Amino acid sequence: MDRAFIFDVFGTLVDWREGVATIVGSAFEEHGVILDAYTFADAWRARYDPAMARIRTQGRAYVALDILHRENLDATLAEFGLENTFGQDERVALNQSWEKLLAWTDVHEGLDRLRLLGCVAPCSNASIALSLRLARFAQLNWDSIVGAEIAQTYKPAREVYISSCKTLGFEPKNVVMVAAHNDDLIAARSAGLQTAFIARPREYGEAQTVDFTPTSNWTYVAKDLVHLAEQIEIFG
Repeated sequence: MDRAFIFDVFGTLVDWREGVATIVGSAFEEHGVILDAYTFADAWRARYDPAMARIRTQGRAYVALDILHRENLDATLAEFGLENTFGQDERVALNQSWEKLLAWTDVHEGLDRLRLLGCVAPCSNASIALSLRLARFAQLNWDSIVGAEIAQTYKPAREVYISSCKTLGFEPKNVVMVAAHNDDLIAARSAGLQTAFIARPREYGEAQTVDFTPTSNWTYVAKDLVHLAEQIEIFG
């Protein structure tokens, strides 16, 4: 095995927005909350990058994404005036929605085919524990788990990509970073990795404004994971 494929997960492999909104919507219905669940999911997600930015800039010591998600959940509930609606156990259950996301329809076949061509592992901002539980739920068949927790910082920090390659035992030039986000690939390429772009135009629903198309000459550009596997099977 002379190469590895590492993957962004939220958005690239799993539909976080639909999954989170489904669980949130069910909780809202139980409590009689009149609020669009997708609006809440989007607001919760909007706090994701700012929370990680403080850690990337060393304004805060590394904490796992599970903790950031929970802090962001509490803040989002307060934003919508729901701070007194959900108890602690219910908040734990809501936070676990990030572990219960379904894969896009092309992912299982594509991932299985790529696994025949090299090692496959998530390079996600998720903690190892979150990645493990999500992999079991979404049926993602990994060879290993790498990413932010090993580097003790968050993408797109260079250390995440470099530490992932080192952990798997590959030189960066022999690792392909697969993502639906151009900024992820910019950072991976700067660290010496190969790159593969897959568009997920429904990740953010109708409000999506970026990442419909590749913004650079990535090593591979594919319409989905199966198409990526086909390209590599044919052209290497």
